[in-house]
Amino acid sequence: MFDLPLWFLPILASAFGLGFYDLCKKHAVRDNPIMPVLFYATLCGSALFVAATLITGKFFSAVAATPQHWFLILAKTVLVSASWICVYYAMRELPISIASPVRASAPLWTVIGGILIFHEIPNMTQGAGMLAIFIGYYLFSVFGKLEGISFTGNKGIHFILLGTILGAASALYDKYLLGVAAIPRETLQLWFSIDLVFILGAAYLAGHLWRRQDKYVFQWRWSIPLTGILLIVADYLYFYAVSLPDVHISILSLIRRCNCIVTFVFGVWYFKEVHIRRKAFALALILLGVFFLAVAG
Repeated sequence: MFDLPLWFLPILASAFGLGFYDLCKKHAVRDNPIMPVLFYATLCGSALFVAATLITGKFFSAVAATPQHWFLILAKTVLVSASWICVYYAMRELPISIASPVRASAPLWTVIGGILIFHEIPNMTQGAGMLAIFIGYYLFSVFGKLEGISFTGNKGIHFILLGTILGAASALYDKYLLGVAAIPRETLQLWFSIDLVFILGAAYLAGHLWRRQDKYVFQWRWSIPLTGILLIVADYLYFYAVSLPDVHISILSLIRRCNCIVTFVFGVWYFKEVHIRRKAFALALILLGVFFLAVAG
């Protein structure tokens, strides 16, 4: 038997939380305008986190941030807001069994950044796990062509790739904020949640004032608040794992993006998506890679 590293179970739970978050997000944005869905989902999740810090008595210690820390967190919030807007638009236009795995290619950029910036050199077992996961992601992109999705000419693909690159940059920035800048994770998540409401609220209001006509009429759905709540829980587990000593952000990002397992299984069942056997093979490679990363520590 082998001992799992301390960060593995929290980041795996975060991955499953993200999987259900993606499912709720797909349900919420289907035939719905993007900005109100994104704003209300974020508002619900942020309100939950603020309430939780108040109930547990951690609010006043978490809200105390130096001006420097606050501006660093604000920069992260702007980065993530841009990423989410791109991803939400793409999620509305693409099959979830394609969108989520493409989104999961973020660790490729995170690994490259982790090696270049933080000198995170993987060992042989970790390298084998990464390779298996990358091949799985690549196969997902190839199988997308069977559904008539061009990875060069589809706007949804362009949006999700841009959102993915911005998300990978955010993951690298998280390690800097928690490790180098030494911002407490409760402070980081609290101010991040609050800033998101104001930034996305301003974007929603600006779009509402400037738009001439919208193709969709906003519909409130149960999946909108659940989207925000699931993200808050997944992020809390993620920030905990990142804050642990001697962890590789590249490894954490790879495992966290295995949320595509959840979206694959439920996408097949609920959204009635196709080419299941081919996608299942790619998914098996991702699972194998996660196993290698777990045993490598």
